[in-house]
Amino acid sequence: MSTSFARRHIGTTPADQATMLQAVGHPTLDSLMDAAIPPAVASSFSPSTDGSGALPEAATEAETLAELRTLADANTLTTSLIGLGYYGTHTPSVIQRNVFENPSWYTAYTPYQPEISQGRLEALINFQTMVEDLTGLAIANSSMLDEATAVVEGMLLARRASKAKSRTFLVDEDVLPQTRRLLEHRAEATGIRLAFADLAAAGSTLPVTDDGEGYFGAFVQYPGASGRVWDPSGILAAVTAAGGIAVVGADLLALTLLKAPGELGADVAVGTSQRFGVPMGFGGPHAGYMAVRKGLERQLPGRLVGVSKDADGAPAYRLALQTREQHIRREKATSNICTAQVLLAVMASMYAVYHGPDGLKRIARRVHDAAASLATALTGAGLTLEHESFFDTVRVTGLDAQAAWDRLRAAGYTAHLVDAETLQVAVDETTTPADLARIATAVAGTVTDSREVSDAVGHLPETLARTSEYLTHSTFHRYHSETAMMRYLKRLADADYGLDRGMIPLGSCTMKLNAATEMAAVSWPEFAGLHPFAPEADSAGYRTLIADLEGWLAEITGYDAVSLQPNAGSQGELAGLLAIRGYHRSRGDEQREVCLIPSSAHGTNAASAVLAGMRVVVVRCDEAGNVDVADLHAKIAEHGEALAALMITYPSTHGVYEHEVRTITDAVHAAGGQVYIDGANLNALVGYGRFGDVGGDVSHLNLHKTFCIPHGGGGPGVGPVAAKSHLAPYLPGGGGVREQVSEGADPLANPISAAPFGSPSILPITWAYVRMMGAQGLREATGAAVLAANYVAARLRSAFPVLYTGDGDLVAHECILDLRPLKTSWGVTVDDVAKRLIDYGFHSPTMSFPVAGTLMVEPTESEDLGELDRFVEAMLAIHAEAEKVGAGAWPKDDNPLVNAPHTAAAAVASDWSHPYSRETAVYPVPSLVRGKYWTPVRRVDQAFGDRNLVCSCPPPEAFA
Repeated sequence: MSTSFARRHIGTTPADQATMLQAVGHPTLDSLMDAAIPPAVASSFSPSTDGSGALPEAATEAETLAELRTLADANTLTTSLIGLGYYGTHTPSVIQRNVFENPSWYTAYTPYQPEISQGRLEALINFQTMVEDLTGLAIANSSMLDEATAVVEGMLLARRASKAKSRTFLVDEDVLPQTRRLLEHRAEATGIRLAFADLAAAGSTLPVTDDGEGYFGAFVQYPGASGRVWDPSGILAAVTAAGGIAVVGADLLALTLLKAPGELGADVAVGTSQRFGVPMGFGGPHAGYMAVRKGLERQLPGRLVGVSKDADGAPAYRLALQTREQHIRREKATSNICTAQVLLAVMASMYAVYHGPDGLKRIARRVHDAAASLATALTGAGLTLEHESFFDTVRVTGLDAQAAWDRLRAAGYTAHLVDAETLQVAVDETTTPADLARIATAVAGTVTDSREVSDAVGHLPETLARTSEYLTHSTFHRYHSETAMMRYLKRLADADYGLDRGMIPLGSCTMKLNAATEMAAVSWPEFAGLHPFAPEADSAGYRTLIADLEGWLAEITGYDAVSLQPNAGSQGELAGLLAIRGYHRSRGDEQREVCLIPSSAHGTNAASAVLAGMRVVVVRCDEAGNVDVADLHAKIAEHGEALAALMITYPSTHGVYEHEVRTITDAVHAAGGQVYIDGANLNALVGYGRFGDVGGDVSHLNLHKTFCIPHGGGGPGVGPVAAKSHLAPYLPGGGGVREQVSEGADPLANPISAAPFGSPSILPITWAYVRMMGAQGLREATGAAVLAANYVAARLRSAFPVLYTGDGDLVAHECILDLRPLKTSWGVTVDDVAKRLIDYGFHSPTMSFPVAGTLMVEPTESEDLGELDRFVEAMLAIHAEAEKVGAGAWPKDDNPLVNAPHTAAAAVASDWSHPYSRETAVYPVPSLVRGKYWTPVRRVDQAFGDRNLVCSCPPPEAFA
């Protein structure tokens, strides 16, 4: 192998690979890859593996950390006073060490298998309860991608749920500027009109619309972007009285002192939990939130955790109301979001658990007192405040704002320059009395009196003072010592299955190694402590890192421009489709609105197309799982000048390299359409082929799959969008840092996320991965991944038919095992096999996607041969168990599969009436005896949880 790090990253040794190749029937890895990848794909790309191309030569781990340190040192950290939704915060060390930097938390996957996800599901239900209590609303989801995206989703929810016939959404002028930009960009594609007004001045009277149809909803920022606090209950009541939906963007910390949105009449509350212990990180990742009143829960986007019961009747957590989601409802889904910000939501929830309601209120009071003290000092110096009521943000008017801003910079602070005569200063929990004295002196230009203000409540309206309780559940009261919190986090982590325990062979998810060296820099303050709207010069190191990544990803994919702004794969998809829409409209082709999507596609594709203002037309797949070229030609002929785009995944969602990809892309281009290639399966192509060379115009990538950003239990992720030059102007940020060098370029153009670079604080992970692997290492990783999948397929196909294969009976980086014969012959379901794998110490592969009754297996390049063999042996043993059921050795309703998984409590129960032994139940293979993972619950009753919807912390006695 090429480098020392590649040897660490790739699990199989040359000797292992020789053994695997023998099983697959190929003499060398090159022979296997030549046979698997169609010549039209492979011949389109001649990779440079000697460092002479855009990709660097591989560096050692020590060299990479040194280079990252140089980049970090190029950033300039000042104390941020900018606010605008991003604040300094203290991350409790017990949370940083035991959650943020703990692979038990960051290497887990989205909790679709609830039995092995009870720890993070409990942490997420803590998050939901925290949001529900603070917002005063009935149900909250388990996180959103960021605040601005949450506001957009609130607008879309309002349109779905509103009784009003209008297509106009009313927005308060005091909205966060980044939220306004995103609303404007997203509303246009969905046919929504936006109306902006000073709602604080409107009282309880809605502005009149031009068409006289009113509004289907309205949005109020609380407190406002300017810091203003006012009572919006009158305007919210007017909106709901007219059949609209009232949406409020609320600061969670402020809500410990201010009336909850639900108490003011809001139907929906949205916002961010960033200031609950999550660093600013130059914009992300952070966990947004959304909460709704009762009756709107089925309209919620994103994940929702609920309480159900297991096979013994014990309480158990699981994802609720999953039929709302895009992977099931496709173009009819409530949202295209297929992941969220689980790791950050866990951090925020634990911040609330650690501090409790009294601690949060003390922090909020201290923040408000600091703002009040600053206001007193500034007015005492003769300056004028724009608003008398505020929480943490003081806006000063009538001064030389630039001069005051310059004095603050000289003192080590960065404020928000509103205009020539207006300066805005936001304080947070990190602000000290000494800071206040220096800030007041710098703003006023003279030494001021910054004495503490004991009666700061005067700067919050008495009518808005919070009197209702919050965070009353015992979870928020029992873990306030570090010992108690450490043990609580350990208990939850022990309940879950992550990559630190074993292989997670989820097809289409690429659960590969998240190396410690790659992760090292994300918590460095130079990367973690920067505000997203800091002056450009302050982020020089970040911008170099981002430009490097843009160039490397462009080289890998064959595209010309890359934007790293999308903070999830779903958002990268949407950004790419919006770029196609923008391109067609720039040419006067507004009629082009049809998006062709194969029937095998992930549901997010269809959901994203709808949000981009397109109409989905499905293209059939043939019996081999490939796009039906004849049906494609028929659909192109049918829709002609209306064709906007084709979305395909390569290799296909069925796990094969399609031969006709060039024929497909040429046909779409000949009809005037654009080709979107979904990059979900790029791990099977890096170094061997490029999307841009086989006819792709635009693609999204998943840095949390192919490029080693961890899945975090369901987020964060990064979904960069890459495109050919003709689409670059329509990408977020106008196509990335490298495209912004031209004079007048707008770094906030075409936004898809709240921050200009989305979630940049985790980009050092991907940068380090590419830097340490180099071109040759990346190519070797692809070969190892494809070999691993074909090895698993070869060893298991005698027991489980491999549903789809390509040339030479080969698969790409994943294989679909057909379990339907087990059900037909013996009554054993895919669920039974998935749950029995837990007893064998494995996370199940992807269930019933893209074909019901199947398992899609993706072992990745990071697993060693021993782990691959352990999985194969477990699957073969389960097949033998299913045969016993079929032969009548065990009853169909009482056997190790239908009763799986088995808990420790079940194994030691005094009453054991099953026809199989306890050893068979919990130790089906001897290797489990010393290091078994024990699931904390038995099989979870999914239907019960939906019929009896509970989405907040259950009472402690439920677990008695």
